[in-house]
Amino acid sequence: MPARARTKIVGLDHISAPVKDLRAARKFYEAALGAIGMKINMDVGDAFGMGSRDQKIFWLARDKKAGGGGHYAFAVETPTEVDAFYEAAMEAGGKDNGPPGPGPHNGPQ
Repeated sequence: MPARARTKIVGLDHISAPVKDLRAARKFYEAALGAIGMKINMDVGDAFGMGSRDQKIFWLARDKKAGGGGHYAFAVETPTEVDAFYEAAMEAGGKDNGPPGPGPHNGPQ
C-alpha cells in the first residue's frame, strides 16, 4: 500500500460576508470585533475589510439579496476576550444565542 502524502494545513486568507445594510453591519462589527482588537483596515465603498494590524481577513459587502444566517468564529487567547466580545456585541444590538462558554458544538476549549 503506498504511503499517504502528508496533508499541509491551509490557512484562511479572508472571508466575505454579504449584508443588506452595510451601515448597520459596520456599526455592529466595529463594536463587537473592536472589543477583541480588530479594526477596519480597508474600505472600498460597498465593502470593508477588518482584521488586526494590517490584516483584512473579514470582509462585509453590501448585497441587496443577502439572507443572513452565516456563522463566523474568531479565535482569541483568553476568556476575558470572549467576554469582551460578547458584551460589546450585546450592547451593539446583537442577538443572544446563549452566554459565552463551552458548548456542545464548539470543540475543545
